[in-house]
Amino acid sequence: MCGIAGIFAYHYAAPPVERAELRGIRDHMARRGPDGKGEWLAGNERVGLAHRRLAIIDLHERAAQPMTSDNEQLVISFNGEIYNYLQLRRELEAKGRRFSTDSDTEVLLQLYAEKGVAMLTELRGMFAFALWDARKQAVLLARDPYGIKPLYYADDGWTLRIASQVRALRASPRVSAQPEPAGIAGFYLFGHVPEPWTTWQEIRAVPAGCYLWADATGPAESVPYFSLARLWAEAESRAEAGRNAGGDVQQQVRAALLDSVKAHRVSDVPVGAFLSAGVDSGALIGLMAETAGQPVQTVTLAFDEYRGSANDEAELAAQVAQCYGTQHTTRRVTAKEFQDDLPNILTAMDQPSIDGINTWFVAKAAREQGLKVAITGLGGDELFGGYPSFRDIRHWNRMFGLAARMPGLGGLTRRLMTALPLPAKLSPKAAGLIEYGGSVAGAYLLRRGLFMPWELPALMGRELTQQGLRRLQPILHIESMLRDSSGPGPASAYGKIAVLESSLYMRNQLLRDADWAGMAHALEIRVPLVDTVLTRQLAPWLVDGDVNGKTLLGESPHPGLPDTVLRRPKTGFTTPIENWLENFGAVETRKKIGKRQKHEHWARHWARFLVQNMDSQDPCDEID
Repeated sequence: MCGIAGIFAYHYAAPPVERAELRGIRDHMARRGPDGKGEWLAGNERVGLAHRRLAIIDLHERAAQPMTSDNEQLVISFNGEIYNYLQLRRELEAKGRRFSTDSDTEVLLQLYAEKGVAMLTELRGMFAFALWDARKQAVLLARDPYGIKPLYYADDGWTLRIASQVRALRASPRVSAQPEPAGIAGFYLFGHVPEPWTTWQEIRAVPAGCYLWADATGPAESVPYFSLARLWAEAESRAEAGRNAGGDVQQQVRAALLDSVKAHRVSDVPVGAFLSAGVDSGALIGLMAETAGQPVQTVTLAFDEYRGSANDEAELAAQVAQCYGTQHTTRRVTAKEFQDDLPNILTAMDQPSIDGINTWFVAKAAREQGLKVAITGLGGDELFGGYPSFRDIRHWNRMFGLAARMPGLGGLTRRLMTALPLPAKLSPKAAGLIEYGGSVAGAYLLRRGLFMPWELPALMGRELTQQGLRRLQPILHIESMLRDSSGPGPASAYGKIAVLESSLYMRNQLLRDADWAGMAHALEIRVPLVDTVLTRQLAPWLVDGDVNGKTLLGESPHPGLPDTVLRRPKTGFTTPIENWLENFGAVETRKKIGKRQKHEHWARHWARFLVQNMDSQDPCDEID
C-alpha cells in the first residue's frame, strides 16, 4: 500500500517536468508511505514517476519504487497488493524470466513485458499503477476491477499529472481550482462523489476495471477490461447448471471463502482484523483463525453513547474473539477525541464523504496495536444481499411500476407535494416515489439518496445545480452501471441490486473511505469479500435470492458464528456522530459545524458542513 505520483509533459511545447513539483505531489501523500520515498525522471525530462512506500511484501530496499526493468524500457509506480503474485512469478520463471526481488511489483513489471495490457485480467488483488513504456513513449494507467485502490489524473491539454489522491494533485499550483458541478451535485445526491467525477473540473478518476494510455496526443479514453454487470449476467446463465449439478452449497461457499481469506493473508508483516458484532467480520475472523499459525489480532470500537443499546458491539465482538481465540483489543472512542481529531479527519478526507469516521478510528486503533495490515468484512452485504435495498427496491418497483409509466404523473405529483406545506417529519423522498419508484435506477436513487434532485438549488444555487445535473445525469449514471458493452447486464433483481450497491455505494463510498482513513494511519485495509474470484464462484448460488447468503457466510467457519451474532438484527458499523455533532463543546467548532435544521437527518447536516469545508484544510502532510 503506497502513494504514487507522476507527471508527463506530453505536448511538444509543454515545459519539462520539474522535479520539485513531482516531489511536492508525492510528499503530500507522505502518510500513505512512511517507509520510503523514491523518484525517477527520464533523461529528456518529459516524464517522471514518484512513490511513497508502505512496505508489506519484500521489506528490503531492493523492492523500492519506482521500479525499472533490466533493459530500462519500463518504469512502474504501483499501489496495492497482488495476491496471486507468487503463482504468476512461477509461471514467468518457467518461461525463463529471472527476478532480483521478492516483490509483487517486479512481477507486475515482468508480466507486462510478457503480455502487455492483457496481463490485467490475470491479476488477483487491489491495485492502481502508472507505468512508463519507453518503446511506446506512453504512460499506462490502470486500476483494479472493483476500484479498491484509487487513481486520479489532471490534464490541462499540455501536461498529465497523476496521483493516488485528489488533494495531492490540488497541491500543485498548475492544477486548476475550478469546482466541478457534477461532482458537487453527485455528493449531495449520494453522500459521495461518483467516479469518474471529482469535486474539481480538471481532475478525474481512472474508472474501476479500466486502463488508459497517454501518449504525445494526451490521455485517450479509458478502456474497460472488467465488467461487474457482465460478471453477474454470466452468473445468471450458470445458476441453473450449478443447481442441477448438485453438491453441498455450504461446503462450496466455505471453500471459496477460505480460498479468498488465504489469498488476502499474503504478507511479510502480521495481518490483523477489524471485528464488529456482525456476520461479515466475524466469519472472516473465524476463517482466518483456521489458517493462521498464531492468534489473530482483532480490534473493536466501543462508545459510551452506545452503552447498553443495540448499537453497542463490544460485548458480542468479545464473544466472537473468545470463540476464535484472537488477541483482542476493545478501543473506546469519546466525543472529545472526535472533536480533537476533526481537523485531521477533514485533511485526510480526500473527497467529501458522509461516512468514514468509523474507519478512521478503527484504523487508528489498529495502528496503535502495531498493525500495518488489517482485514475487514466490507463487501459482505453487497455480495450476500444484506442491505434493505435488496428488499425495498423490488417492493417499490412492484408498487409504483404502473403509475411511473403514466406520462407526467410522477413529475406532477412531486411538484405538488413539494409545493404544499407537508409535515416536517415526512421524508423529502416521499415526493419522488411515483416519479422514481417504478424503475430500478430511480428506486436506487430513492433508497441511497441523501438529498433529492429538486432540493439541490437551495444547496448549490439554480445555475450550478443545472450544470451539475446536466453533466452528471444521475438516473442515466445509475443505469450505466447495469450495462456491459459486450452484451446485456443482469436480468434478475438480485443481480441488478448487487451490481448497483457494488459499483456505486461500495466503490465510491465504502472503499474510498477505507483508503483515505486507513492510509491516514499508514494502515493497509484488505477486503476478502471484494474479490472477483470469490464473486465468480458464489454469484451463481446467490443470484436467485433463494438462499440466505448471510447464514451461509456465518456458518462457513468451523465452528460457525454464535447464534447471538447470526440472529442479531443488522445495525451496521456506526459511530455516534449524530450525538457528537449536537454536543460540540468549543464555540469556534460549533460555529464551523453550523446549526442543524429542525428534524434534519444528521447526515444531511454533516454533508452541508463538508461541502463548505472541503478545501479549507491545507493538504500538505509532509513526513521525513
